[in-house]
Amino acid sequence: MVIAAALAFAAAALGVLGALWLIPAEPRARGAGGPRTLRALIALGARAAAGRGTPRDLERRILAAGRPGGFGPRELMAAKLAAAVLGGLAGALAAGMAPGRLGVLVTVAAPGAGFLAPDLWLARRAREREQAVRRALPAMLDVLRVTVEAGASLPAALSEVGGRSSGALAAEWRAVGREVELGVPLSEALDALTERLPQPEVRALCAALERARRHGAPLGRTLAAQARDTRVALRRHVQEEAAKAGPKIQLVVALLLVPSVLLMVAAALAAALLGSGGLPAV
Repeated sequence: MVIAAALAFAAAALGVLGALWLIPAEPRARGAGGPRTLRALIALGARAAAGRGTPRDLERRILAAGRPGGFGPRELMAAKLAAAVLGGLAGALAAGMAPGRLGVLVTVAAPGAGFLAPDLWLARRAREREQAVRRALPAMLDVLRVTVEAGASLPAALSEVGGRSSGALAAEWRAVGREVELGVPLSEALDALTERLPQPEVRALCAALERARRHGAPLGRTLAAQARDTRVALRRHVQEEAAKAGPKIQLVVALLLVPSVLLMVAAALAAALLGSGGLPAV
């Protein structure tokens, strides 16, 4: 079993090394400052990101997660390849301790799990960012409405409110204000905002702001309506999460707490019976 696991890992490692060997010498030579293996993985990630095997929405998923660590598709693909190699190594080491044919399954599944691990991490970061934006949006819309009604333009108000707040939403609003200051049209800046924050509430807000700009509607009234709608959506989301938490709690109680209590009762009864010298005579 150990020999089979070692051979499987050696085949995976040789396959990765063979793919790295196919990279032209020019991409490897451009990053002469870092480790050679890391440069090769990044170059291979760049080629994979440009190929058909990479999902087209990879850049969108990275933007939705807030581009953690400044990663792009190239760096993410390199991280996926590195995680696959490390997963294969860990699977080969764990396969020797697995019983029966489970070792072969561990050896085969470990590289795939390592390859998918960065995607799971990215999806988790995107969910956390989405929740933070959903919680902060109603209050920041109220502040934005007050700033606009005080006489500030929408880009200046976005920059002002974003500068006085913290979090993902504030950072994105500051980015919109900076883009408009550099000459980017407000409509394009709002479209880019919806790419970075693809939540329905943000899309509805940007669409309402664009309609108000085109038709000359008062921004204060539009922002007040959006704040009200986002609070309703936040309340509905909280209620849905609470409804989903109920069955999960019941499942934990049924599968963990109840058996543990029964085991404690059985242990107490067994101790009492053994202490009394056995079962009572009938």
